[in-house]
Amino acid sequence: MKVWLVVLRYLHSACWVAGIGISIGISIEVCAAEPHTASSNARIVRWAHVYEASHPLHKWAVWASERFYEETNGRYKILVYPSSLLGKEGHLNQSLSLGTVDIIYTGISFAAQTHPPLGLSELPYIFDDISHWQRFFKSSIFLDMSEDYSELASGNRIASVTYYGTRHMTANRQINTPEDIQGLKIRVPGAKVYHIFPLSLGAKPSPIAFSEVYLALQQGVVDAQENPLPTISAKKLYEVQTHINLTGHILGSILTITNSRFLNELSKKDQGVLLGLLEEASTRASRDIELEELQLKRWFIDNGVVVHTLDTQPFKRATQRYLSDRLQPKSQGIYDNIQSL
Repeated sequence: MKVWLVVLRYLHSACWVAGIGISIGISIEVCAAEPHTASSNARIVRWAHVYEASHPLHKWAVWASERFYEETNGRYKILVYPSSLLGKEGHLNQSLSLGTVDIIYTGISFAAQTHPPLGLSELPYIFDDISHWQRFFKSSIFLDMSEDYSELASGNRIASVTYYGTRHMTANRQINTPEDIQGLKIRVPGAKVYHIFPLSLGAKPSPIAFSEVYLALQQGVVDAQENPLPTISAKKLYEVQTHINLTGHILGSILTITNSRFLNELSKKDQGVLLGLLEEASTRASRDIELEELQLKRWFIDNGVVVHTLDTQPFKRATQRYLSDRLQPKSQGIYDNIQSL
């Protein structure tokens, strides 16, 4: 307990880099590198997320924080907290609304708890490929959703979207058909949209916090889980699951959201600089994740993990049958519009 109190005090200090090397073996780059000329009067900005410090999302958040410090001549100093250090994802969304953090990365499904239509983009097999995904996030459909979200979230603003990767299922066995998934207990995020894929295939969704997935798999609390390849790598889930089954059922999206009070305190010039940097960070992280997905297939195979390509059409048909009786007419209309892009 004393160790963690020391860590927390350090995290909330003015230090820009928290390189924590303590007896329990933690070594994390928490924040962006502080320039030697850091101003003691800099306004501290807190950016929190649940992803590993090795993940492209964190890498480019750190880059944006350094650039914003430079562009504002040291008036704003962004501290970036990875790995759920400031709370799990649901908590971070609450903290953003309260203003105790200023910027967060969050899965679009969590934002959908404020504005449900956003969650439609996380439905299984709604996108054909990454180009389809990109067209949606550049469309008027998403722009309207973002504006509606902002109104419902007290002005909090969706600043950018990052491609999180295509979600695949890991297990300790090969999956070939929907029948192979029946009865499995599958770890999913807490948002209900992630329950649809296992439920449509006769499996049992088990919501478990992101930070607890490795242990749940290791102890057999769940039989399987689903995440993009970069996340499977960063969280080392391949150590406790022998098979990666390329179900490709969801193309994930991570939103960068800013607190309204923080954004409104910025001058128009500083707002433009920040929003431009957040957009650029998302673009760069998306590119890194796409490239990493391609490279990781070979890396997993070389390290003894079975990477299994399967026919996804039976899985797609099963989920579409499941959804056909459950989507409300308004949601069905948006769903059809997204698929037609």
